[in-house]
Amino acid sequence: MHREADRLRTFSRRALLLGAGQLGLFGAIAGRLYYLQVVTADQYALLADENRINHRLLAPARGRIFDRHGVPLARNSPTYRVLVTREQTASLQATLGALARLIPVPDQRVEEVIAEAARHRGFVPITVREDLTWNELARVELNTPDLPGVSLDAGLLREYPVGPIMAHVLGYVGPVAETELNGDPLLELPEFRTGKSGIEKVYDQALRGRAGISRFEVNALGREIKELYRQDGEPGRDLTLTVDLDLQRYVHERLSSEQSAAVVVLDVNTGDVLALASVPTFDPRAFIDGLSRDTWRELTSNANVPLVNKAIGGQYPPGSTFKLIVALASLEAGATGPDYEVFCPGFLQLGDHQFHCWKRWGHGRLKLVDAIAQSCDLYFYDLARRLGVDAIAAMARRFGLGQTLGIDLPGERPGLVPDRAWKRATRGLPWQLGETLIAGIGQGYMQATPLQLAVMAARIANGGQEVWPRLVRREPGTDGAPPAAPPRLLGVSERSFRLVRQGMYEVVNGARGTARQASLNDPQVALAGKTGTSQVRRISRAERATTVRKNEDKPWEERDHALFVAFAPYQAPRYALAVVVEHGGSGAGAASPIARDIMAKALELDRTRASPTVSAGPSGAPA
Repeated sequence: MHREADRLRTFSRRALLLGAGQLGLFGAIAGRLYYLQVVTADQYALLADENRINHRLLAPARGRIFDRHGVPLARNSPTYRVLVTREQTASLQATLGALARLIPVPDQRVEEVIAEAARHRGFVPITVREDLTWNELARVELNTPDLPGVSLDAGLLREYPVGPIMAHVLGYVGPVAETELNGDPLLELPEFRTGKSGIEKVYDQALRGRAGISRFEVNALGREIKELYRQDGEPGRDLTLTVDLDLQRYVHERLSSEQSAAVVVLDVNTGDVLALASVPTFDPRAFIDGLSRDTWRELTSNANVPLVNKAIGGQYPPGSTFKLIVALASLEAGATGPDYEVFCPGFLQLGDHQFHCWKRWGHGRLKLVDAIAQSCDLYFYDLARRLGVDAIAAMARRFGLGQTLGIDLPGERPGLVPDRAWKRATRGLPWQLGETLIAGIGQGYMQATPLQLAVMAARIANGGQEVWPRLVRREPGTDGAPPAAPPRLLGVSERSFRLVRQGMYEVVNGARGTARQASLNDPQVALAGKTGTSQVRRISRAERATTVRKNEDKPWEERDHALFVAFAPYQAPRYALAVVVEHGGSGAGAASPIARDIMAKALELDRTRASPTVSAGPSGAPA
């Protein structure tokens, strides 16, 4: 009896546990069914009947670019675009023709839209035109009933308010090229643009921002039904440049009458690029949607290469501006001093060859300061022969020549500072003494960019501080300009700098200086500079024996380049600049007046603004 009772109690417990388990299981199933059929019924209904949820990336707003005073140089403006959907129109050709009668749509663009529509499904909208004006927008909107398949959409368009004035600095954006595709889905968005040149290219990653996302319902064919969720992207980071737009605009206007020229203006204490211009220039807005074939052919066939930034990519013989380097090298080597004299009869005989001075009858006896002021070639032939090319080259490199300077722009070229080893390595020939004489006046193999010449002038003006040029004042991701380490000194004595700067002062302000027309005529400030004229084509002995043609009598492309480097104010230098006018004839006649006007404008802007505090430059009254 007891055994039977125990058996029944055990069975009852097991049955109870089994029943509880079954009840819990059915309860869980019922709860899950309730959740699926009631709580999330709407969500899963979207997935029913062959519908599904799709996601689309949203292009972020590109970071803005400002000048040093907060004036916008590149920004994004709201734009309206007109789209066409092939499946919604009986004849795409007829619809585009009707649209072209309302707003300008080139025939070439019509063909491109038809070809693009053929590559996509019929329900995919194709952009016909962007940046519609208000009148064009209203015209299309009013006629929408008669334009089957045509719709309007809003977006952002990259805008360059100052157009060509900043083109070589800012660069431009354009449609993503196939070579740029790297698996990033953002790059596949039809409206997305990437930086193609200038600041836009160098800082493209920082300016891009992060994509947003849109979640929408589509049917089995992929046709969009409605938007369910939207999160806009994170805008790209803003950049603040060192450029002063007012000065940049003036430089551009001052150069506009030249066929081909470049100017760089620097702060001598920080290396900030205050203006950087190259003419001819181009309109960056033309590149945003891709250039037409005719426009591209016009730009690339122009002999003056408007797409090349000559300020950093043009390489020219520095001519007599290089005599400043030869003077410093000679002073530091002890090969000359302030009282060292050379007699200039107008030519130097070396073997059976004569090396001529630019002044046919010579300068007579000259000391260093006067030789710089009057740009006597014979004096610097003598110094170059005493120094040797290797010593000259070593000093040139200390002042930024013969190397890239790391400015934040693409296309910078290094120029060339030749020496014995360079010629042996590249030409397989020994260096000749005559080549040393030619190098001493900045000719021969010597090449420099306007940016390098401006840096050279800045380092002379600030007493040998190794400043480097920079264009971005505020680095991406920071709240302000990073603290700069004190610039390294070049190891040149102040005595040498003082003599060379004194010579530059006499160039502009002395009674016999080669650039007296560049004087600022202001007793409070003085401009110091150096002219340069570099030959494009070497004159043969036979040509020199006959009448040598003047520059104005030669074809433009055979005329000498005109150069000028300068700094001001002389007593406390703040700005340095370099001017190169291609085939301008002479540095004194073509380049120095441009430099004078630009420097006067920079100093005028200083007086009308609260100038930032800068460290005092070298001082000393002119002799």
